[in-house]
Amino acid sequence: MSVQNYQAYQQNSVQTASPGELTLMLYNGCIKFIKFAQQAFEKQDIAAKNKNIQKAQNIVRELMITLDPEVPITDEIMPLYDFINQQLIQANTKNDQEALNTAMELLIDFRDTWKEVVKQTRQQQFGNGASV
Repeated sequence: MSVQNYQAYQQNSVQTASPGELTLMLYNGCIKFIKFAQQAFEKQDIAAKNKNIQKAQNIVRELMITLDPEVPITDEIMPLYDFINQQLIQANTKNDQEALNTAMELLIDFRDTWKEVVKQTRQQQFGNGASV
């Protein structure tokens, strides 16, 4: 697949995704950037570590601003997102790999839970043939 075809596929995937699928994409992107930051830590590439942690922080902030304040669970999720963001800041400013790992673990938990929600929603809408 050419680069242009892949980019068109990605753009189409985002444009046709449900809100739940978009949230899942955000989690996956955030996890991807944290993995890149972990690799940069290992290589002692400070610039790449900084760039990828900042990308992860941008996604966490996007997750925070898209929370619906009218939904009661927002009051429970927002402090966790804030904690993840603080862990990313600490990982970046203090070169704290443990803080980066903590952020990663929490985001994987969020992603896995959200993936199950999307799967169940699809099953309710389309029957048992849908999968994530």
